Amino acid sequence: MKNSLVSLARRALTVQNPASDWRCFCSSPSFPPPPFNTKLFVAGLSWSVDEKSLNDAFSSFGDVTEVRIMYDKDSGRSRGFGFVYFSKEVDARSAKDAMDGKAFLGRPLRVSYALEKVRGGPIVVPRCLNNGDDTNSRNS
Repeated sequence: MKNSLVSLARRALTVQNPASDWRCFCSSPSFPPPPFNTKLFVAGLSWSVDEKSLNDAFSSFGDVTEVRIMYDKDSGRSRGFGFVYFSKEVDARSAKDAMDGKAFLGRPLRVSYALEKVRGGPIVVPRCLNNGDDTNSRNS
């Protein structure tokens, strides 16, 4: 059943146009547009960084609504990453652009947009094959 679902998804998402190139389409308009991304993932934190110092470092870019640093549950020490929440997307973007790669308490930060945690079943991403015939790939 799993193979038939993947095959069905592959056929539903790929369409061959007359110019013989493959294009992938998502025809479901029921999905809401992605929310504004105001949450930043900050990695490369020193063990001495706390929420207040991280808030102070990012608050010059706009209104920081929340700062969370992830801690190890056994040792209580920082795991070296955290999240910074902004009230506006433009503030998050400027903070990401300015702070990514910048040294903070002796260590370079790696700043990116945080991805929302996906709960539930696995995500299946169908692959577009060059020849469009997936019978050879399953029987190999």
